[in-house]
Amino acid sequence: MPPAIELRDVWKQFIIRHNRADSLKERFIGLFNRRYQEHHEILWALRGITLAVEPGEALGLIGPNGSGKSTLLRLIARTLYPTKGEVIVRGRVAPMIEIGVGFHHELTGQENIYLNASLYGLTRREVDRIYSKIVEFSELEEFIDVPVKNYSTGMYARLGFSIAVHLDPDILLIDEVLAVGDERFQRKCLERMMDFRRRGKTIVFVSHSAAAVKQLCDRACLLSQGTLVAFGEVASVLEAYEAQIAV
Repeated sequence: MPPAIELRDVWKQFIIRHNRADSLKERFIGLFNRRYQEHHEILWALRGITLAVEPGEALGLIGPNGSGKSTLLRLIARTLYPTKGEVIVRGRVAPMIEIGVGFHHELTGQENIYLNASLYGLTRREVDRIYSKIVEFSELEEFIDVPVKNYSTGMYARLGFSIAVHLDPDILLIDEVLAVGDERFQRKCLERMMDFRRRGKTIVFVSHSAAAVKQLCDRACLLSQGTLVAFGEVASVLEAYEAQIAV
């Protein structure tokens, strides 16, 4: 069986614009004064990443802030595309990558459930069947008819995670959702991901929690400044990470 996810020599470049000139006046002034001239910086967020995630495997992504973990998830989710290399994804993906992304802030929680599910190809009848389960898991019954612009960060996370896990995806992408909300709901999320793992789903999980990675993941990879530093057994990768941050 081929891997659920393959990254083949993947590079991702971002161009950062400094002293951005948004108006004609600013551009004109910049012709005569270098202080106002716009200049670009090239940032390589990922450099030559090659790895494969097997069907039914849970892979932990670890590394310091700015190491490229979220960029890698966005490439798998296809919200970004590589500058060089190839990303192959086999299966239906449900991303929980960034709090609040994909929600229409003027719509209620209920309306956003139907909107998000429809984007993944579910019919209204199919959403009707899972709607009560989504609301129950999120524990937002009292707020489901409130526009999500009034939600707290924790409420966004609850609703987003609940929608993602009830879409029955083949691949679940989770970025730091456990860092939001109370400890009881964090345990609830981890238990649901463990259930996904038992059911043979593929999980890619970004976390700074060594305990969560040990509990959930089969393998782990360590990123640093966009490069793959270590990949393999969870214990050895976590050891490499601890040695890195101790320096």
